Amino acid sequence: MKIKTGDKVIVITGADKGTIGEVKKAFPAEDKVIVEGVKMIKKHQKPTQANPDGGIIETEAKIHVSNVMLYDEKAKAGSRVSMVEKDGQKVRVFKKSGKEVK
Repeated sequence: MKIKTGDKVIVITGADKGTIGEVKKAFPAEDKVIVEGVKMIKKHQKPTQANPDGGIIETEAKIHVSNVMLYDEKAKAGSRVSMVEKDGQKVRVFKKSGKEVK
């Protein structure tokens, strides 16, 4: 999986298509990610000592990694990624612009 926590991605399919957001958390074993502001769900919360009122909270759900693409700021679009060896270390590079992923 070439998408990691903190990467800027664009959603390429589904209800939130075209949305750009940052990856909050990645789950490589499941091939899923949580993207900020994408696939918002309402979750019913029971009252606890920390939150005595309980209630309904809105949070992000996991989406499959195949539904997102790394966002290239230079090309202003989603781009595929290749692995290139630079100074003895592997680095991710955008296919469209050739710029290194930060």
